[in-house]
Amino acid sequence: MFSTDLSTRSYDGYAVVTLRGELDLADAAVVAAELAQVAVREPGIIVVDLAGLEFIDSSGVAALACGRRQARQAGGDLMLAAPQRRVIRVLAIVRLAEAFSIYETVAEAVGEAEYSKGRAMPTSQRPRKARWPRALMWSRTRGLRTLHSSPMSPVSSLAASGLLPPTAAGPEE
Repeated sequence: MFSTDLSTRSYDGYAVVTLRGELDLADAAVVAAELAQVAVREPGIIVVDLAGLEFIDSSGVAALACGRRQARQAGGDLMLAAPQRRVIRVLAIVRLAEAFSIYETVAEAVGEAEYSKGRAMPTSQRPRKARWPRALMWSRTRGLRTLHSSPMSPVSSLAASGLLPPTAAGPEE
């Protein structure tokens, strides 16, 4: 029995894949296959709406990473929108929070995709190491926020935001 509900829709010309429920080992292969199909069917930016996703494990994260790889091979990219705090925490623990572009809403992700459309870089020229162009910050009073720049490294900014213990952050980079 599947514990993840998956649906695909279009939002301002971009493919939006909505995940609800729990994404774990039982559903990871199905989600990865669907993301790969969307990447082939609609090459470009894919936004994965995680607002309704209550739980994700490492196999679910692997499915998202696989979908991102497929989207990039097709000439696009995969962005995450509206993840709940638990999902962000798992991404941080497996050290993939900085590898994904994460936005507060689907509209914000699509807006960034529109903005970056003109300055898109060919896949062969993209840097291999994940960069941290936006800092993901969590505030108990304001919720999830993205900032345009951060003087801190990804690990220390996640520790400062309460997603990682301060000892895991290590020295400033």
